This record gives sequence, structure tokens and C-alpha cells, in this order.
Amino acid sequence: MANRYKKRSGDRADGRRVRSLSGFFNFIPFIMAQRNDALIQYEDSFEISNAEHWFRAQRQNGYKGIGMLHLIIAAYIRTVAYMPALNRFVAGRRIYSHNQIEVVLAVKRSLEVDASETTIKVAFEPTDTIFDVYRKMNREIEKIKSSEEANKTEEIANKFVKLPRFIIRFAVWLLKVADYLGWLPKKLLDASPFHGSMIITDLGSLGIGPVYHHIYNFGTLPVFIAFGAKRHAYEINHNGTVDENKYVDAKFTLDERIVDGHYYATVFKYMHRFISEPSLLEVPPEKVYNDIY
Repeated sequence: MANRYKKRSGDRADGRRVRSLSGFFNFIPFIMAQRNDALIQYEDSFEISNAEHWFRAQRQNGYKGIGMLHLIIAAYIRTVAYMPALNRFVAGRRIYSHNQIEVVLAVKRSLEVDASETTIKVAFEPTDTIFDVYRKMNREIEKIKSSEEANKTEEIANKFVKLPRFIIRFAVWLLKVADYLGWLPKKLLDASPFHGSMIITDLGSLGIGPVYHHIYNFGTLPVFIAFGAKRHAYEINHNGTVDENKYVDAKFTLDERIVDGHYYATVFKYMHRFISEPSLLEVPPEKVYNDIY
């Protein structure tokens, strides 16, 4: 899409304006001006018995540590390939489509309580497979865990907090105005953990269930995914016998201004399909659909 689309006036460095939406959709951001005005929350459970078998086979093939984080991200990316409006965002009360799929993840350098925490942002293409996700995510995570040096996000934050409070407040106000008008430079957008397609947190790695997390008014993130630890459930099947199934619970916080409820319902159907059958994500999608112009 990037090769065919020519940037126009009103586009941003991180996305193009969606100009052919109905008047109703274009009016919604004026009614719900802030992202937290428009958040909806959804809880789901994914059956992962088949995924667990797939993980074990791939770990034997050399993909050490491949797991639910990689699978959920890969399922999300593949869903965007088929349902591209999921990759929209609202800024300056206008609706845009992201130029690429950017996933933000909070990372602790170790599991010690007082270990430092930072964020990484990884860019993906809709044609990426789960193995591409594994390589890209692990590369960035290892950079953080193997070094105590600040990344771009931390460098900017460290410079800001050294300033007097009134200057920080003024600088943040300027950032918000520039973001509203679409004037933030690409370099700053790339470093910002508040700008991207989706933010995800793996609470299963901490041994707890998922939480409903807010989405930020500043920035462009329209989706927050939190998933928890694996759990077992004993359920009666259609033959009347009891099966032991494995589930991962996830909670989603979504910006309802980008798509309607029917669209989100279809998104979750795709997510269920890809999480239950990870082998579908081993190869690129047969076709990638572009968002409307």
C-alpha cells in the first residue's frame, strides 16, 4: 500500500487520513474527543491445548521460548491483514490508518521487584509469520535485557524529568498540540511508547490473571491487550465425558471510534481461529487487504 499511495495534505508521518468514511463515523470523534471517552472493554478466553502441542514441537525445532506472547501478536497481525481497519487510530478528531503495524510492549530487565522497566516498539508487516514475530520480538527484548543503557524512550524521558516542572508541563502541552495537528516528527513518533497500533502486556509471566488496562488519551494507541497465566478447566464434551482443557484469559480495551461492533466481533473470531490453529501463521497470508482510502 505504501508504494501505491502518495502522501496527501492532511496525512501524518505515522498514518494516512481515511477520507471516504461516512459522515457518522467522522462525527463520532467530535462527540467522544478523548480516547478514554470511547473505550470499550471485552473479556475472552482462548483454548490453547492445540497451541501447547505446537509450542513444544517448535521449541524442539530451535524456537526456544516461543509462547503465548508471540502467538497473540502473530494472530493480531494476521487479523490486521484481513481486517485492516483494526489498524486505524484517531488523532486531532480525525481518523487515520497506520502506515505499518507497530506493537508496544513493557519489558522488565529481570523479574526482580526493583528491576527497571522500559518499553519496546516493534514494527511488523501484515505478511509477517509467527516466526517473523518470534525473531523481531526476541531481538528487541534481548537488547533491553542484555544492557542497562537507556533506549530512545528512556533517553527522552530522562532529559524531560531534569527540567523544572513548569517547563515539563509546557513541553507536554506543546507535544499534545503538535500531535493534535499531526506535526510530531517521525523520529519522535518512533521513540514514543504512546504511538502505535497496539500495546500488550503478558501478565501470565508474573503468574496472575489479566487486568483491564486503560488506553492513553495522548498518542494513537487504539488497543490494549492484557493476557494472563494458563489455567486448566474440566468440561463435559458432546459425548458426555469430561475433558481437561487449557485456556488463556485475555482482556481487551478498545477505541470504539475506529470501527463498529460488528467489525470487532469479526476480529475476535479471526483471533480465536489463529490462536487455536497456530500452524496457519507459519506462512504469509494468501492475500493482504488494504484499508479504504
